[in-house]
Amino acid sequence: MKLIAIVDLGIGNLANVRKALGGVVTSDPYEIERAEKVVLPGVGNFGAVMGRLEPLRDVILDAINDGKPFLGICLGLQLLFEGSEESPGKPGLGVFRGEVVRFRGVRTPHIGWNQLWKRRDCPLFEDIKDGAYFYFVHSYYALPEREEIIAGVTDYGSRGKEIIFTSAVCRVNVYAVQFHPEKSGKNGLRVMANFRGL
Repeated sequence: MKLIAIVDLGIGNLANVRKALGGVVTSDPYEIERAEKVVLPGVGNFGAVMGRLEPLRDVILDAINDGKPFLGICLGLQLLFEGSEESPGKPGLGVFRGEVVRFRGVRTPHIGWNQLWKRRDCPLFEDIKDGAYFYFVHSYYALPEREEIIAGVTDYGSRGKEIIFTSAVCRVNVYAVQFHPEKSGKNGLRVMANFRGL
């Protein structure tokens, strides 16, 4: 069994992520360093969480650069980008070029079940039907600079306006989803099993 490190930033309930994935919940840089896979779940404010992540920034970037499978969940996806409107001046991890922006003209947060439409092949979505439903809770979304990293999009409509946003990204060993797989029933469990099997 490959060791999976689930990064603990002291926010949110990581028990469901651990239940779905196995692995160890940790904020110990050594444990993250020796893990074979790394998961970054996140909820809350971009800047505040990035502040907590700062001591682990290098060990996380090293894991990514070493080619270890890496999964960002919800805010964990957003933190992979260069920055967010939620926290101006607070840089993200910068793994992907692009910014995180707030939903405008629609009800926020975007909360509940919505569909994922695949944009390209990604091992995370093996045996997942196009248009499968996942569970979302967020007010911000990523605008990647490079379209080729977009693995899936979701269509959010409210108040007569529609926004199609990036809900999954995938590049080599880095995967991230805006939805919560640990709260998404059998589709979410399949995503987690696919990541575990990488």
